[in-house]
Amino acid sequence: MFKNTYQSGLLSILYSLGSSPLALWAQHVQNGHIKRITDPEIQSLVLEIVGANVATTYISCPKDPQETLGIKLPFLVIICKNLRKYFSFEITILDDKGSRRRFRASNYQSATRVKPFICTMPMRLDENWNQIQFNLSDFTRRAYGSFYVETLKIQVHCNCRLRRIYFSDRLFSEERLPADYKLFIPVSGQKS
Repeated sequence: MFKNTYQSGLLSILYSLGSSPLALWAQHVQNGHIKRITDPEIQSLVLEIVGANVATTYISCPKDPQETLGIKLPFLVIICKNLRKYFSFEITILDDKGSRRRFRASNYQSATRVKPFICTMPMRLDENWNQIQFNLSDFTRRAYGSFYVETLKIQVHCNCRLRRIYFSDRLFSEERLPADYKLFIPVSGQKS
């Protein structure tokens, strides 16, 4: 999808305020839903993915399973809300040895396991909104002793609310991020 695209800075693949946030994504729903709602905490549209089973309700990008993303940017950032239920996401990458490797992070696993083609790891989420930063180069090197080449696919499983998913060439400080990449939580006025 993005293999022949110049990649630098920030590359967004999901933005909940966009006119068609799931244009690049396939939806898989069984005993759940994927819909755009207004989150009361941030008072803005978000994408809610909720299901009874984390394995059967998810979104995946690219939409066509025969395609690959071809994203070379090494940092993945997911802005999501913790719904206090099981949640996971999975990234498939290509390394410099030509191997496809998967990384799965979940809030229901307690130990990291590295197998030849999948690395599963625990993820701790704070209450409410989180910014998950995933250094694909570092994880590939530490888990497999190889170098990250590109991201082929990403899946986000229920249960969460998503604001944005993007890749970047480096981690940006809050001050250097464009306004629409930040999450603003309105401060409610207090009456005295």
